[in-house]
Amino acid sequence: MRTFVKKVESAIASGDKSAAAEALRAAQPEMQRASGKGVVHANTVARKLSRLSARIKALPVT
Repeated sequence: MRTFVKKVESAIASGDKSAAAEALRAAQPEMQRASGKGVVHANTVARKLSRLSARIKALPVT
């Protein structure tokens, strides 16, 4: 799960909105699966997804 989140964060840092959105789409099922297995709490996953998507939405369209 952490690897997928890091990929999203690096795409956000590079400023590429489409790459960041694609990375988030790949990370979301992995994060949900981690919460289903009890690795992290479901609310933690929801909070992380919400914050990541808000950061992606704030990126300028290029």
